[in-house]
Amino acid sequence: MAAAAAAASAFAPVPSLRLKPTYSTLRFLSLYPRPTTLVPQSKPPPLSFTPFLPRRRRSFCTLVAAALQSGGTKPEISETWKTETRAGEFRKKLKVVDIKGGPDEGLDRLGQTLAVTGWVRTFRVQSSVTFIEVNDGSCLSNMQCVLGSDAEGYDQVESGSITNGASIWVQGVIATSQGSKQKVELKVNKIVVIGKSDPSYPIQKKRVSREFLRTKAHLRPRTNTFGAVARVRNALAYATHKFFQENGFVWVSSPIITSSDCEGAGEQFCVTTLIPSSREVSDSPVDGIPKTKDGRIDWSQDFFGKPAFLTVSGQLNAETYATALSDVYIFGPTFRAENSNTARHLAEFWMIEPELAFADLNDDMACATAYLQYVVRHVLDNCKEDMDFFNTWIEKGIIDRLSNVAEKDFVQLTYTDAVELLLRAKKKFEFPVKWGCDLQSEHERYLTEEAFSGCPEIKAFYMRQNDDGKTVAAMDMLVPRVGELIGGSQREERLEKLEDRLDELKLNKDSYWWYLDLRRYGSVPHAGFGLGFERLVQFATGIENIRDVIPFPRTPGSSEF
Repeated sequence: MAAAAAAASAFAPVPSLRLKPTYSTLRFLSLYPRPTTLVPQSKPPPLSFTPFLPRRRRSFCTLVAAALQSGGTKPEISETWKTETRAGEFRKKLKVVDIKGGPDEGLDRLGQTLAVTGWVRTFRVQSSVTFIEVNDGSCLSNMQCVLGSDAEGYDQVESGSITNGASIWVQGVIATSQGSKQKVELKVNKIVVIGKSDPSYPIQKKRVSREFLRTKAHLRPRTNTFGAVARVRNALAYATHKFFQENGFVWVSSPIITSSDCEGAGEQFCVTTLIPSSREVSDSPVDGIPKTKDGRIDWSQDFFGKPAFLTVSGQLNAETYATALSDVYIFGPTFRAENSNTARHLAEFWMIEPELAFADLNDDMACATAYLQYVVRHVLDNCKEDMDFFNTWIEKGIIDRLSNVAEKDFVQLTYTDAVELLLRAKKKFEFPVKWGCDLQSEHERYLTEEAFSGCPEIKAFYMRQNDDGKTVAAMDMLVPRVGELIGGSQREERLEKLEDRLDELKLNKDSYWWYLDLRRYGSVPHAGFGLGFERLVQFATGIENIRDVIPFPRTPGSSEF
């Protein structure tokens, strides 16, 4: 009766619909229109998503919506709805990885009747049997489906509905495979085409270049390479959260829009509403931008009342929470308007930025080392099939390289020692080396791949001013093939030193008043580092171009998808 009373109160003639707290989540999702039922040529199978949209509950809420639109007239509510209040039970889908991913590679499921959904990778029709390779993205392996002409729905094969790229539902019995590429296959007794694939489908069995696939970024995850990259990227993201959560860090969401330039480089994307809005942005007149009397842009009329930008780093925000919660980390998107078309740069990328309170540079380096070894071990232990693929087709020896990182001690090297090693190297560098210069990628790779034979290395050289007056307390972590992977430092916790540094860089201290406040009220030694997540994915997969390790790369002249 309580449910009926609450529902009835929703239709009382009051200015707005207010539900009691107990019913604050009253089936909002069910207000969507009922989807049209698909009627294939053969009898539709019990698809896994149908139990999650109970028709009767959806009809009830459609009745609620109709009553609201008609002025709040109370509808008749049957006795059924007074007791039926729970949503349908969510169930994990059975995927190919669940069938073939175990140590027995599916042999433990022999004789079981199972249903598989996915997309057709390849198919071939022989005189008495048809072979269809189905992949659902859960693993590199396809499920080989074998069906004869007696299978229900076989007319869809004969009509040409099953082609590369089509989505299908198949049901059958797991049997020992006669082929050598897999141990089990699915003897199909029923097949349904869910979505046909047009003959123009660009991803066929023939290999295509990664450059071409960048123009088809919406379809490239259906290929072996990009599917494997996506799964390893997911594993690295999961391991990142797991590492920091297990070590007592708190995840903090940093703002994407900011008025601060953390890097001081000025390569930021401006966020503004001063450009007049229209359906065709190209029609926006330049003279429509408000200006001051002296002809400058009048930022006071902008949305935020001053210039705002997409963030290049969440470090400053992380420091604020570290001075309250001790150990925090940020994992989110960052942006840089650097007009670079190299294989190492993106305009939009993800950063991992932990911040440790009551910590110095040694604590920072220890955390960076432990983090990298943790996530590398996680990938090696949990992405074996994908890593074997990378080891065979992308970079031979990558598993050994990653194993060395996970197991070997890191070499710790000062900036001065690194420069001396480079000066003594019997190798000609494109960029000359001298003390005080920024080390280039070629220098970093020489140190890790030749000077220390593949050992990861940490070199310390800037940020918090050291007593020598020439260097600061900072470090970079260098790894083979990638070079710099992590950059970090002990932050300047002394107010006077920080103010002097802002003056030296000609940054407006008024814009950083809140950041300076952290040094006024209970300042503590603290340190942190930043890691470009896409470079980590490159390091773990061997993919050379950074545009191929992020789903939709943003680069100069390219914002498609």
